[in-house]
Amino acid sequence: MCNVLPTPAIEPTTDTFEARLVNALNESGLMLLTSIGYRTGLFEALRGQPPQTSQEVADRLGLVERYVREWLGGMVAGGVIETDPETQRYWLPDAHAARLTDIEGANLAVYAQFLSLLGAVEDEVIICFREGGGVPYARYPRFHEVMATDSAQTVLPALLDSILPLAPGLIERLESGIDVLDCACGRGRALLKLAERFPASGFVGYDLSEEAIGWARQQADALGLANVAFTVRDLSDFDTTAEPAAFDLVTTFDGIHDQARPLSLLRGIHRSLKPGGVYIAQDIHASSHHHLDREHPLGALLYAVSVTHCMTVSLAQGGEGLGTMWGRERALEYFDRAGFTDVTVHQLEHDIQNDYFVCRP
Repeated sequence: MCNVLPTPAIEPTTDTFEARLVNALNESGLMLLTSIGYRTGLFEALRGQPPQTSQEVADRLGLVERYVREWLGGMVAGGVIETDPETQRYWLPDAHAARLTDIEGANLAVYAQFLSLLGAVEDEVIICFREGGGVPYARYPRFHEVMATDSAQTVLPALLDSILPLAPGLIERLESGIDVLDCACGRGRALLKLAERFPASGFVGYDLSEEAIGWARQQADALGLANVAFTVRDLSDFDTTAEPAAFDLVTTFDGIHDQARPLSLLRGIHRSLKPGGVYIAQDIHASSHHHLDREHPLGALLYAVSVTHCMTVSLAQGGEGLGTMWGRERALEYFDRAGFTDVTVHQLEHDIQNDYFVCRP
């Protein structure tokens, strides 16, 4: 039997593909400049301000004017910032500020940081292509910081009003007092918010990163939270080391697919739940089939994140290398293999990037 390739609806041409790549190169440059603008505070300094010279912008932030001027040129070329050529002044339109600053809704400049952060390990990833293995967590010094800003826009705003209500009666139980675990908690911002909101409940966070756990502990101390504890812990053997029937609620936020042994973690979560307990997992919305990801609005970006972080950090631990885009079908298979018999899948209106799974034993 011969294999026949599917015929695309519109036959591509070299010229149209070249135009697409040229545009992608240009937009990639814009994203690098966007990351710089976010990290230096330039967008915030321009937000809601009258037209300013490059020197005035630089002086407001204590930056070097020559760098600010060149950055402004790139933002003008990219159609992000406007300028008056006669006065050589610059301003950020309000409509653009709405998505490049924290004034309202999602600040998309946050996500531009991933490109430069992950591009820094490109040489090591290429070695892995040729020799196998992976790039360890230690090579990503800012990853947890960036992920914390990401979750601040996807998880935290929706946590109380949209995510917890996915499990009916859960908020009332938290108010009465239950035991909660967050696995792969990162900097623990979700747990910190829950511990503040539900003082009668007890909260525990586990993560492999000493830096992330250290940050979470400092924040808990600063907030005076006595009902939350953070522990550095390798969860690859959680299926055998998890304390049985210890928690009423377990959560993972974008925390399964980059584990060394994701199924072991899921089985440990199942083991750690008390009778009547519930597990809520947020993970990437995708298909487990490449051809079905063609229509994903962030498909290529998320595969890039997988190759340069999520998959490779798992492989660096001798792990499975499940990858960012493991997909809903495989996720449901893993939940079933871990022992969860009742799993519902939800998507939230504000979050095109993730699925939310409510799992019960």
